[in-house]
This record gives sequence, structure tokens and C-alpha cells, in this order.
Amino acid sequence: MSPPEASSPTARHSPTSHTTGGPLLTLAIGAAGVVFGDIGTSPLYTLRECLRTVGPDLQTSDLLGVLSLIFWALMMVVTVKYLGFIMRADNDGEGGIFALLAILPTRLRVHQDQPPSPTPSGARARTAPRANLTWISTLVVIGAALLYGDGAITPSISVLSAIEGLAVANPGLEPAIEPVTCAILLGLFALQSRGTGTVGKLFGPVMLLWFATIALLGARQIALRPDVLRALSPLHAVAFFTQHGWDGLHVLGSVVLAVTGGEALYADMGHFGARPIRLVWLSVALPALLFCYFGQGALILQTPQSAAQPFFGLVRGGLATWLLVALSSAATVIASQALISGAFSLTRQAMQLGFFPRMTIRHTARFVEGQIYVPEINWLLATACVLLVLGFRRSEGLAAAYGIAVTGTMTITSIVYYVVLRHVFHWPAWRALPLLGLFLCFDVSFFGANLLKIVDGGWVPILIGVACVAAMLIWSKGRTLLIEQYARRFPSYELALPTLQRELYTRVPGAAVFMASSTAHLPPTMMHFVSRVRVLPEIVVLLTVVTESVPSVPQSRRYRVEALGEGIYRLIVHYGFSDTQAIPVVVARAAKEQQLPIDPDQLTYYLGRDTFLATSAGGMGRVAESLFAYLSRNAVTADRHFGIPSHQVVEIGLQTDL
Repeated sequence: MSPPEASSPTARHSPTSHTTGGPLLTLAIGAAGVVFGDIGTSPLYTLRECLRTVGPDLQTSDLLGVLSLIFWALMMVVTVKYLGFIMRADNDGEGGIFALLAILPTRLRVHQDQPPSPTPSGARARTAPRANLTWISTLVVIGAALLYGDGAITPSISVLSAIEGLAVANPGLEPAIEPVTCAILLGLFALQSRGTGTVGKLFGPVMLLWFATIALLGARQIALRPDVLRALSPLHAVAFFTQHGWDGLHVLGSVVLAVTGGEALYADMGHFGARPIRLVWLSVALPALLFCYFGQGALILQTPQSAAQPFFGLVRGGLATWLLVALSSAATVIASQALISGAFSLTRQAMQLGFFPRMTIRHTARFVEGQIYVPEINWLLATACVLLVLGFRRSEGLAAAYGIAVTGTMTITSIVYYVVLRHVFHWPAWRALPLLGLFLCFDVSFFGANLLKIVDGGWVPILIGVACVAAMLIWSKGRTLLIEQYARRFPSYELALPTLQRELYTRVPGAAVFMASSTAHLPPTMMHFVSRVRVLPEIVVLLTVVTESVPSVPQSRRYRVEALGEGIYRLIVHYGFSDTQAIPVVVARAAKEQQLPIDPDQLTYYLGRDTFLATSAGGMGRVAESLFAYLSRNAVTADRHFGIPSHQVVEIGLQTDL
């Protein structure tokens, strides 16, 4: 696979919001099942872990202080930061940290440090200058990599904690926890191929039942001890830190469990749209969570011994406990979905920005661009989740690893959003800086608190993040060097025509298609073929595929043909994001409509496959180029991606040293 040839340029629109297709109520129910599973199940363990961190000598002031911290974290981080501000910055409806990077001006994303070199005749050659990543792009890559780490931990801890609930009801089931957890995880990932919308329809009603249940259970306890509502005042949060000092930082590491799904709300925005997510949060999820947290606090005020398991203490035991365990198990399994869907969106955006090799993108909804399935990422995450369950064995161990990745991403998101405010929305510094300061007050505090967990398991998401950062930066660097090398070696058609005429010995009968990622340069496979074989078919088609951000491109403008002379034609094919990219179908239509003088059944497709030498002579370095070569070998091939019959494909190898 030759990355520049096999990639498909994406038509990008300006950063404006668009309405995701479908009825609002249907999308809201789907969002409830996919987007809010993670943050919606946090009452199962958040308050328990916070109070465990405080210690055995729990005072009423401590309880009110922790509840106040949870309340203001939900309000400021989720409601104000993400729903109020961050979600307004989208890339054609797509959210996530890469969406913020994509809408920034090019000059802020890459440094163009090498101007195009003049040709001997004095004309400017259309070559690509070397593009080095800026500090903001590197920061985004780090944030995205951390989110992948969190995406591996969230399903593991969610499902594991759910199955551990069964052991609470019946201790004899404890030996079955690990195998049952792994089986459920594999089933969950197998379900992803059905599409986010389908998954949301299955999970949405369950999560709505979950929110209704925890709201009613909490409200009943609040009615018995309404004085717990004093914790709504931020003064109790301030008093908590005044009393505990630096020791209160450890508690913040547990408070952050209440907002760990906040980043997923933004990352999953492309699946359902901003309006359904805001609607569900403000009308269902947030009220239910507050009722549940304050209900647990009211229960502890009445019976302090319930602090060991305050959530399940909301019911009296017996059948009610079994029913709550069953509902909790279903809800926590669903909680895994938010980060899985977010990882799919993150991957596609990384591909569009040149940080990942091409992977299989399957659109699972006709009129919703963001609802996608990426099988390679799906099964990589599945493997990581199973290994984490087998390695840590209990949710207490995974809890120590939980939070570092997502709080790091939250901090980076705030910084990048500030740059977006300044350079996309053109806010003055006096207006944008206070907002950044407000966001960082929470983000940096949570991130610092979670750094204390590194030794106890926090190294896991950091290790995953480092691997992802290395892969993305190496792919970006290698791709840039490869495109630069191709641009230097293979000029435009006009400039290459004398070379073609000089090196060609003869034109042979037949027709050939050479895939071209750009209309500015001739494909490397064609130039290499001519220089070595010295022949060229009588008819040559230079084919470029453009993917647009619309569901479907009308057949009337599916393709365009340009006759370049000398029996060479340029075919530019346009697809929408939900169109099946079947190149042979378009080529056959162009031949039938007499735009191309070819026989589609006798056509030969010439595709490039690079072999990277990875010697010390290259500018990339032996180790980095070897890793780039590995990623390139495992990327989806062009014939598979474009539906080209294998018996009509000829691969031309190009040896390259970066």
C-alpha cells in the first residue's frame, strides 16, 4: 500500500453546526443508551470511593463537603464546560478533541518550513512543502492517545463492577466473575457491528429505566432527611479543603469518578447531535444523578454504617436488592458504549487528519454521518479489555487506573478550546482567558489528584497513551516525508510530459487505471512503471477519489472526466460518506456513457505497494521507519477499500527510504 496513492482526500466544510438527521425523540433515546452510560452509572461507586478515601472517622461536615464537590463538579465540568461551551465547537457536527484541531487554521496545525523549489524553466513546481506539527497538534495527539487508554479501561471496570454485584448477592458466584465478565465484554464488542443507532435503541430504554429508578430511590431518602441539600452550597466544598488541606487532594481523585463520562459526551456528539445530548442531560440524566447522590448522602446521615455500600443501601434487601443488582449490571454493561463509540469517532478524525493509516470505516446509518463502526479498533479494544480484566481481576485494582487518562484529555481540551476561541471565534484575550482559567481550576486539580494513582495502576492508561502517541506521530511524520518525496520526484502532468515522451519506447494495446491521491502530481506507480518497463497502455486513466461530507452524492455529479491528451484521461469520482465506494461501477458507467474509451472487463488497475528500507541513510531513522512500515503493511489495501476485483489488480512495488 502506498499511503499517498491509496488515501482518499476528504472535502472539508467550514466549522458550522449541522442538525443530525432523525426525529429528536428517537435520537434522544439513542443518546441515553450510548452517550450517558458511563457518567450515568457513576453513583454505583463514586460516593463510596470518596468516603473510603476520607477514612473511618467520617463527620457530617465531611459528607456534606464531598457531596458539594460532586455537585459542583457535575455543574461546572459537564453542564457549563462541555454542554455550554465546548460542544459549540464542532467540525461539521463531529465532536472530540480532533474536531477542535480540525477547525483550527492550517498555520496553527502545521509549520510549512520549506517553500516549493523552482523548476529549471523558472516555473513553480507544484510540490508539497514539509509540514511539521505545531505544539497544539502535538498536544491534541497526546490528548487523543490518553482517551484511547480510557476507552480500554472504561468497559473493563464497568462490566467487572457489574458482575461483582452478583457476587454480593450470592458469594458462591465469585469464581465465575472473571469468565462471565470476559464473555460479556466479547458479546458487547460483537454487537458493535450492528451500528451505534441500533445499539442505542436497545440500550436507551434500559438507561431511561435506570435513571428513573435511581432518581426515585434517592428522592425517597431526601424526603426523610432534606437537610442533606445544604451540600448544594459551595461553602461546604471550601470548608472541606480548609479542614483537610492537601489530604483533600486524594478525595478529588475519587470525586472525578462522577464526571469521567463528560469527555465522551463531546466525543460522541457526531453519533446523535448536540441537541439530543443536551436534552437528555438537562431533563433526565443530571436530575437523576443529583437525586441519587444526595439520596445516598441522606441515607448515610440516617444510618452512618451504610457508607460502606451506600448505593445498594437505598433498597431494603431481599428481592429488591436482586432486582437492583440486575438493573445495575445491565446499566454498567451499557456504560462501556460511550467510550467505544467515542473511539470510533476519534479514529476516523485521526485518519482524516493524517495521524492514522487507513482503516475500515463502515457507516451504520443512512443519514447520520457520525454513526460508524471501525472493526480494527473494535477488536483491539476488546483484546485490551479482556487482558485488563484478567490482569487486575477486581474492579478495585482498575479503579486506581481510572481517571488519569480522561482528566488529562479534559485539561488538553480546555487549552485547545482556548486557541479555538481566539483564532476561530475571534474572542479577545480578555474574554477568553478568564474562561480558560475557570476550566483549568477544575481540570488541573482533578488531573493532579489522579497523578497520585500512578503507582497503584495509573501507569496502565499512560502506557497505552504512550504507545498511541508514538504510533500517531510516527505515522504523521512518515506520511509527510513520503508525500514530500513523491512531490519532489513525480511532478505534474504538464511538467512530466517531456519525460514520458522521452522514456516511452512504445504504447501497447489495452487500458490501465492508476490510482492518484492528488490531481497535482502524476501517480508514483505510473512513473515507476514507465521508467522501468518503458511501455504504457494506449489508454491510461488517472483516478482520484474525493469523499464529501454529505450522506450521498447525486449520480448526476458522481464523476468527472478530463482528457489530458496522449490517450491519458483524468477521472475524478465523488462519494458521500454513506455511499459504497465501488470504483468498478463508476468506471463501467463512464465507459457506457462514452466518457472513457475502455472495456471495463479488460481493464487493469495498477496499485502501489511501498517497501520501506529503514536504513540509517534516511532522515526518519531506522527504528521509526520500521514502525511506520509496520503500520503501512497493516493498513487496509486500496483494492479492498474500493471494491476492485483482485484478478484485475497489478501491484507495483516501490522501494523507499525515508
